[in-house]
Amino acid sequence: MSESPPGPDDERAGPERTEPPTEPAPLSRLDPDRAGTGADPKPGPAIPPADPPTARPAVDTRRYRWMIGVFGLVLVAAVSIYQFATHGVGSTGVPPGQRLHLFAAPLANTTLVGDPNLTPPCTEARHDRRALNICLDLRRAPLVLDLFVTGADDCRRSVDALQTLSREFAPGSVRFAAVAVRGSRATTAALIRSHHWTIPVAYDRDGSVGELYGVAICPMLELAYRGGIVKDRLVGDSWRSASAIARRVRALLRARPPAS
Repeated sequence: MSESPPGPDDERAGPERTEPPTEPAPLSRLDPDRAGTGADPKPGPAIPPADPPTARPAVDTRRYRWMIGVFGLVLVAAVSIYQFATHGVGSTGVPPGQRLHLFAAPLANTTLVGDPNLTPPCTEARHDRRALNICLDLRRAPLVLDLFVTGADDCRRSVDALQTLSREFAPGSVRFAAVAVRGSRATTAALIRSHHWTIPVAYDRDGSVGELYGVAICPMLELAYRGGIVKDRLVGDSWRSASAIARRVRALLRARPPAS
C-alpha cells in the first residue's frame, strides 16, 4: 500500500515548530538589574559634564571707564575755573587787605634745627636770631615774602629776583625774605651757597607754613605794609624776574598803609 503524500492537515499534526532563540536586548548603562547578570554591556556615548554657570555682572562697566575718566577731568577743570573766576587764585596765599599769618622758622644757614613755630614770640628778648620771625620783621619795615619750592627752577628764580632787589632798594626801606616750603635744612642751605643768597631764607621742614598760607602754586609772593596788612599778592610764572617784582615793590613803598 502506497503512502500518500502528507496533506496540509498532516503538517499541522507534526511536531511543533520552535522559534529561533532571540538575542538578549543590549544592556543599558542605566539598567542596574541586568548589569548584575554578568552580561557585557555596550558602553553608551560619553556625556561631557556641563560647564558651571558663569556669573555675569549686572552692568558691564568696561565700556564706561573712559567716560568716567573724562568726566573726572572735566569736573576738576570746572572747579578750577570757578575758583579762579571767583577768587582769582583760589585759596592760595593771603589776599590784599588781610593780615599776614605770623610764624617763625629756622634759617637754613644756621645751626637751628626744627619745625616752624606758628605762634612766634614778638619780642626781641625771646627771639632766636637763628630764626626768621615775621612778627618782628613787620614791626620794622614793609615786607616782601617769597614762599617757594626747592625742587622747581622757576621758584628758585623768584628768590634770585629778591636777592637782586635787596641791593637796589635802600637798606631798611623794605625787607626781603623767603621760605622753602617742605624743604630740608641741607637742601636749602646748599641753594643759599650756590645762588649766593644773602637775604634771610628759612626752611619749612614739616610744611606747616605752606599749609598756613595755602601754597598751591609757586612762585608766590606776599607784599605787606609795615604792620602786616597785605598790599599785593603775586602768584605764578609772571613773577620770576626782578623787573616785574620791582614795580610792585615801589608801589608798596609809595602807598599809604591802612589805618590799623
